[in-house]
Amino acid sequence: MTDSFQNIINTDKPVLVDFFANWCGPCKMLSPILKEVKDNLGERISIIKIDVDKNQELATKYQVRGVPTMMLFKNGKQLWRQSGVLSKDDIIKTITDKSL
Repeated sequence: MTDSFQNIINTDKPVLVDFFANWCGPCKMLSPILKEVKDNLGERISIIKIDVDKNQELATKYQVRGVPTMMLFKNGKQLWRQSGVLSKDDIIKTITDKSL
């Protein structure tokens, strides 16, 4: 997964990564918000979800201590990181300010 993850984030299109767990209540709250973000920004961004229980190596590499944790990447560089649930507008503003 690590190699394919590097390929995914190493693009000039911003990639929002949602590190989540199926047992996590706030993660379940964030999921529909991220769908709205994708609907709003369309093809200008990619959003991927990483299950920390199934991808412990990636979670460890990126020092994910709590879920949900969102990270924004562009050209392989981490531009932003936030733990917890944010509103759709806050996420869109962050993506726009940092990468679009």
